[in-house]
Amino acid sequence: MLKLFFSNQLYLGLAQAGVAALLAMLVALLARRRGIHFEVETATAMVRGLVQILAVGSILMLLLKGPRWSSGLLLTAMIVAAGATSSRRAREMPDAFRISTVAIALGAGSMIAFMTWLGVIDTAITSLVPVGSMLIANAMNTNGLALNRFRADVLAHVGEIETALALGARSDDSVSPYVQASFEASLIPAIDSLRSLGIVWIPGLMAGMLLSGARPVYAAIYQFVVLAMIFAASGLTSLVSTLLIRGRIFSPAQQLLLQPGR
Repeated sequence: MLKLFFSNQLYLGLAQAGVAALLAMLVALLARRRGIHFEVETATAMVRGLVQILAVGSILMLLLKGPRWSSGLLLTAMIVAAGATSSRRAREMPDAFRISTVAIALGAGSMIAFMTWLGVIDTAITSLVPVGSMLIANAMNTNGLALNRFRADVLAHVGEIETALALGARSDDSVSPYVQASFEASLIPAIDSLRSLGIVWIPGLMAGMLLSGARPVYAAIYQFVVLAMIFAASGLTSLVSTLLIRGRIFSPAQQLLLQPGR
């Protein structure tokens, strides 16, 4: 339908973006009728997302003409930005930004470096940056889910935690069940993606490889490889994040710092 009105590809893309954004806002407005208010956050996220992806597209055009090591700078910037984004899901938690950045760097960053060294990820910017960004983005989401779940569980069980501390339990042991629960919950999307691969959805990377002339079997295998890397990066990120954050919510005197209303 839209192609009948827009022959220019740029105008067509803007029209498609406008329709998609309108549908997203309609969902937010329907939620508002139920007393759920996230329309401002939705609008802000969509505007930021569009501006950022346009900026990245422009930067990639410049990087394609530059040396390969420049992709490392872009991925590093993505890791820092991912740490800042996911740390917002851990309000009032000490050192959330630093912990998020370190966790994503160790989880996604180490996975990118290791798989590039093995030759699984090509060092060309056109391969390294898109695949690396997928690992970073999923690690960011996993980290945000882990911190948010851990924060909610701790706030919901302040009495139990302080009772355990009063009875002589170590601080790590008093929050151990919530560390485990947050780790498991954060990996649900990654596990479901692996389980449903090829049945519920066909990822865009595989479709792109097929369109570029890759053999279907190899495209399918490589898509599995990418999802396995995403799971590994996300799992390592969540593990590091939950292990680091549990020590930040207690004072040197083993007092729980995270309290309702603070």
